[in-house]
Amino acid sequence: MIEANELEQAVAALRAGGVIAYPTEAVWGLGCDPDDEQALARLLRLKARDPAKGVILVAANIEQFAPWLEGLPVALHAPLSASWPGPATWLVPDNGRARGLVRGDHDRVALRVSDHPLVVALCEAFGGPVVSTSANRAGEPPAMSAEQVRATFGDELDAVLDGPLGGLARPSTIRDLVTGRVLRS
Repeated sequence: MIEANELEQAVAALRAGGVIAYPTEAVWGLGCDPDDEQALARLLRLKARDPAKGVILVAANIEQFAPWLEGLPVALHAPLSASWPGPATWLVPDNGRARGLVRGDHDRVALRVSDHPLVVALCEAFGGPVVSTSANRAGEPPAMSAEQVRATFGDELDAVLDGPLGGLARPSTIRDLVTGRVLRS
């Protein structure tokens, strides 16, 4: 059950340029507004993550990704529609919409439509996609609970949206939309 005030606090934090933590399908994630360069840079600093790697964006539905999918050949929409919502992250050719820190050193942007009720509620309340990257410092295992998130990041986060993980044993599959190549299974 999502606490309305926690959801409101998380959305307010996102809109104010904050970094939040929330449960995803398999691990806890860190998120921010994907259009806020300062929030993106802060999130990467908190994780000690190499900016060249980029981050995943997660949404409540495929319509929230419309700006990122604009210009994508119609034939490439079928795999997205067939696998979403669910634990499938697709590397989609960047049409110029993704910020540099979202994309990293790549010409693709990583997108996933979640079926986790809390992630869906967060993205719906925020009104669009949010960054979704594992809640951990680089090289450390991802947090599996709100307690682990708090132990790792203390008061460095602007909100923690508490709730259960989605029950998957592993993070989402990552696949290149154009080549079909699996980068993470």
